[in-house]
Amino acid sequence: MSNILSINSITKFYGSIRALHEVSFDVPPGSVFGVLGPNGSGKTTLLGIIMDVLSASGGTYSWFGEPPSERSRQKIGTLLETPNFYHYLSGEKNLHIAAAIKGRGKDDISRVLEVVKLTERKDSRFSTYSLGMKQRLAIASCLLGNPSVLVFDEPTNGLDPVGIAYTRELIRDLAKEGKTIILASHLLDEVEKVCTHVAILQKGQLLMAGDVNVVLTNEDFVELGAPNLDQLRTALAGLRGVRQLKDLNGYIQLVFEKDALMELGEINKYCFDHGVVLNHLQLRKKSLESKFMELTN
Repeated sequence: MSNILSINSITKFYGSIRALHEVSFDVPPGSVFGVLGPNGSGKTTLLGIIMDVLSASGGTYSWFGEPPSERSRQKIGTLLETPNFYHYLSGEKNLHIAAAIKGRGKDDISRVLEVVKLTERKDSRFSTYSLGMKQRLAIASCLLGNPSVLVFDEPTNGLDPVGIAYTRELIRDLAKEGKTIILASHLLDEVEKVCTHVAILQKGQLLMAGDVNVVLTNEDFVELGAPNLDQLRTALAGLRGVRQLKDLNGYIQLVFEKDALMELGEINKYCFDHGVVLNHLQLRKKSLESKFMELTN
């Protein structure tokens, strides 16, 4: 099956400000694809373009292997901003209005209310809903007509911990049903817990894209110390499998290529055989937060 979404060299200018610069990536079917980046990185602009709310300054994109069209948009449920519901109407009546505007989903209202667990509050006025319930009603509106693709912009923004946990669980459940979900977030924790794939944006530039376990891999590194760091650095230059060697806080940090990490005993023997006696040798883990900060710095 072809990719659900293919983005090719999308560029966007606001006057002299470049919001996106030749961004390209593919969204495979059945994935939960996170567009991750700090505020102002271009996430919302990119979602606006692929949903035909904004026009790109350059580049193209396709849905379901075809140029974007009204037919393709009918397969997509979207939540790009704070939903506009009538505060004096019930949740159910608001969904009836949403279905009329969309031209689909009138017979789907009971089902989507059950999916987001609002059946018991369907007759309550929207003004009496908590922020989390309002967000769930917005997701219910996206689900009208049972679209195969969902696009969310910061779906947990402003929610309390309970609302965040519920929304993330709902996204995981929808993914289990086979839906493809594209969501923008500035929260690394959200992407790590929910997404299968990720694209990282920084100031409109695509830094990395792919499987979340590859892009956001939690790297191990080795920290070494010796009385003569210059001698140690020279010796380590010949060590196999080293991807990066740098000075850090009075020690030397080694980052190995994937699957090339050596046992500490091997490293210690290597250094001794090359005339260096270590006074510090420790295996550490680089946190995902550190990896993300390095990528977006």
